[in-house]
Amino acid sequence: MYQLTRLPNGLRVATASMPHMESVSLGVWVGIGGRYEATRVAGISHFIEHLLFKGTKRRTAKEISQAVEGLGGYLNAFTGEENTCFYAKASHRHLDTLLDVLGDMYRHPRFAPVDIKKERQVIKEELLMYRDQPDHYVHELLTETLWPGHPLGRSLTGTIESVGRMQRDDFLAFKQVNYFAGNTLVVVAGHCEHEDIVARVQKALPLPSGGRMPRFKPVTDRQRSVKLRWQTKDVEQTHLAIGIRSCSRHDPRRYALKLLSVILGENMSSRLFQTVREDQGLAYSIQSSTSYLADTGAFLVSAGLDSKRMKQAVKLIMRELSKPARSGVTADELQRAKDYTVGQMWMGLESTSNQMMWLGEHLLAYGSIHTPEEIERRIVAVTTTQVLEAARWLFCDRHLNAAVITPSKDEKAVGEVLRFL
Repeated sequence: MYQLTRLPNGLRVATASMPHMESVSLGVWVGIGGRYEATRVAGISHFIEHLLFKGTKRRTAKEISQAVEGLGGYLNAFTGEENTCFYAKASHRHLDTLLDVLGDMYRHPRFAPVDIKKERQVIKEELLMYRDQPDHYVHELLTETLWPGHPLGRSLTGTIESVGRMQRDDFLAFKQVNYFAGNTLVVVAGHCEHEDIVARVQKALPLPSGGRMPRFKPVTDRQRSVKLRWQTKDVEQTHLAIGIRSCSRHDPRRYALKLLSVILGENMSSRLFQTVREDQGLAYSIQSSTSYLADTGAFLVSAGLDSKRMKQAVKLIMRELSKPARSGVTADELQRAKDYTVGQMWMGLESTSNQMMWLGEHLLAYGSIHTPEEIERRIVAVTTTQVLEAARWLFCDRHLNAAVITPSKDEKAVGEVLRFL
């Protein structure tokens, strides 16, 4: 189902053939993101992502969107810590148009001063909007707490100051250095044939060879104690985000930690949801997740809490997080978590968009494609002993971070219960 070709110029082309589908999803991935940026131009990857939609030598911004939306398709992009992706989806009959539009955006963005000026203001408004959304902003505070003084601790959008200082020459230089064939991946999933896609991509993206792969600053500092970031604000609900420093995406413990996250908080059957919300009514929403990067990662818990009973809720959350390290999980719980994780994976991969994301993420993260069958085997192989060992390693105070946005000023009381038991 999956095929990969590296062209002579270094550009990689990957496909997931789904001949029964009408649609085709196309992604142009670049191995550059927020953690590669200098402080002076923090947010430049995200800024460039915006600017590529603002016009090329052949198309205006309106013509870019009309070219895809006029076919019944859609067009979008996102910026992450380690990559940027521009993607589109439409009927397979319009694949050449999708390739032409994304190829045009990649190769010939205008970076017109008038567009830069307008988009600078748009991004500043985006930054201010996030600050007005405590359920979002609490995660930015947590990120700063998890990775203090490190590029990973910055917002992907940058800061008001960095966005304000960037000029056209900065965008041209950053793109020239980082957007090259060897750092670019084209993925097509859906109604397609690999050799045909390779030929079409060569025509649509005739990129020159050369370029040096970007490097990022690794995480080398070691956390030694609990860290709490507190912001008192007039909000209706207390917003809590917990981040526990974890392993990288290359660590074999990530499979046990993923299943631990499912057991603790990834669905309505989870321990945290059942205990904190259903049994005690202390939160409207509560969930956990895992995040992995090349050299580090985090186990995350977020919740919207009743401010008057915040200390009680935090104490209960910490109690539930501590239990797997003391008594492990049951065989039945683990089996349900495996079935849930595998089922969610396979159902998600029925979508051409998700297949495109699967290939792009795996190839940029690992340099190879991990098949769903391989991932399923690794998930199924996890034992209760491995989950217990992973929990004992993870859930200790020296890995623990939290951020809180609340109307309460009782930081000391919460700090007293922010401990693993």
